[in-house]
Amino acid sequence: MNLNEKTLSGKTIFKGNIISLHLDEVELPDGNRATREVITHPGGVCVAALTDRDELLFVRQFRYPYKEALLELPAGKLGAGEDPLECGKRELMEETGTTAEHYQPLGQLYPSPGYCGEIIHMYYASDLKYGEICPDEDEFLEVERIPLDRAVDMVLNNQIKDAKTQTAVLKVAEKRRRGQI
Repeated sequence: MNLNEKTLSGKTIFKGNIISLHLDEVELPDGNRATREVITHPGGVCVAALTDRDELLFVRQFRYPYKEALLELPAGKLGAGEDPLECGKRELMEETGTTAEHYQPLGQLYPSPGYCGEIIHMYYASDLKYGEICPDEDEFLEVERIPLDRAVDMVLNNQIKDAKTQTAVLKVAEKRRRGQI
């Protein structure tokens, strides 16, 4: 069965600094028509940096849409044409003051495929070196180190709610169990 939808027309409803909202008319596989509201986003990265003591580096920061401070792995938005790995290196340094000798891709995450085209690139980082954090001027955060096993428990107990962080933590733990990192 062909599941593809064909875009017939589209218009931009809103264009902001980070996201745009589009309203598209599509033809469904059965020939009927429907509308799709789609958010475009430049994408982002998430870095699971593991210390030599099996601790992951986290940042705690206020997230306005949820009106609460969330515990997340270092992450950030891709710049136009920016390489995801270079973005990850930049965000890890800015948010935690850390650089890594080795990086390994953990794959991509589609956070909300029903309405958003954002892709988050996830990386594992090891052999860390530490320095001073230098967050963006509008970024206020605290760095925390959490043992990998405890971080997995926190994901399973819903103490870590962020999707990219949950996914990367569980991938690192499973890859560690399998001897792949």
